[in-house]
Amino acid sequence: MQGLWLEAQRVRVREDVPAPSIGEAIVRVARAGVCNTDLEMVRGYYPFTGVPGHEFVGVVERADDAPEWVGRRVAGEINAVCGTCATCRAGRKTHCEKRTVLGLIGRNGTFAERLSLPVANLHAIPDHVSDEAAVFTEPLAAALHVLDHVRPKDRVLVVGDGKLGHLVALAVRTADCDLRVATRVPRARPILAAKGIATVASDDVAEASADVVVECTGQAGGLAVARRAVRPAGTIVMKSTYRGEAAFDFTRMVVDEVTIVGSRCGPFTPAIRALADGSINPTPLIAARYRLEDGLAALERAAEPGVLKVLIQP
Repeated sequence: MQGLWLEAQRVRVREDVPAPSIGEAIVRVARAGVCNTDLEMVRGYYPFTGVPGHEFVGVVERADDAPEWVGRRVAGEINAVCGTCATCRAGRKTHCEKRTVLGLIGRNGTFAERLSLPVANLHAIPDHVSDEAAVFTEPLAAALHVLDHVRPKDRVLVVGDGKLGHLVALAVRTADCDLRVATRVPRARPILAAKGIATVASDDVAEASADVVVECTGQAGGLAVARRAVRPAGTIVMKSTYRGEAAFDFTRMVVDEVTIVGSRCGPFTPAIRALADGSINPTPLIAARYRLEDGLAALERAAEPGVLKVLIQP
C-alpha cells in the first residue's frame, strides 16, 4: 500500500506502508486534508513514526463486525479510545488514558490509500455533500467547539488568517456575536470579506477590545496579540499547536482574571449538519490538490505562508 511515512522528522513516499490491521473498519481514503498540526509533527512537535494525517473522507471497504457500514462514505473521529479507563468512564473519552490518535499517536493516519478506525468513530456523510466539503468535517468540528465559550453579543476576535483561523471564523459567524479576524496576510482579507467577516490588521488590534479571543496563528507570537486584545475577566481560547514554548506574562493574566482554555477536538454531528445544510461552506479555502505520489510537494505547498487548505487524493 502506498502512503507517506514520517520518521525522525523526515517524510518520504513509501510503496510498502503497512496495511491496516483487521478488526476495525478499513476505509479507502478519497480525500485527505493537510493540517498545520501535520506540519508541526514533521518539525518535531510530537515524536511519531508512521503515516501522518488525520483529516479525511473515504469509503468503508471492510467492517467485519458491522457489515452494514461497507460501501458507506464516512469521516472519522481521530481518537480511538479504550472505553474502560477512569477518564473514559468519566465521559472524557477524547482524553482516554490509553487512546491512539489517527496520524498522531500510535496509529497510522490518512496520507495513505487506506486507514483503519473503530466503527464507533465513523460518521456517515450525506450523499449530496461533496468529498471536498466532507474532508473538512474534522477541522470544522474542532472549529465549532469554540462556540462552547462564546455567549450572545460577545465581541470575538479570531487571531490568525490561516486555514484554521478561517474555519473558526466561519464557525463563529453562525453565532450571535460581533466577530473580527486579526490578519497579517492582506490577501486573506478579501476571502473573509466575501463571507461578510470584518478584519483588522494584527498590529492594529486595540487593547482590551474583545470578550473572547481565539488564538489560531500556530505561532507563539499570536499569544501577544491575544493577550493585548482580551479584556479583563475575558477568555482566550487556544487552538494553536506548535513545537517549543512561548513566553507569557502570567502576572497580568492573574491580575486581570483572564481565563485561558485549550480547545482541541469537537463534535462531528454539528459539523456534518452545517456542511449538509450549507450554513458553512469551507471549499473556497482549498488552495491546491495533489495526488498521493506527490505528497511531499503537497506538504511543501501547505507550509508556504498564506496558503490555505491543501488536499491529498490517493
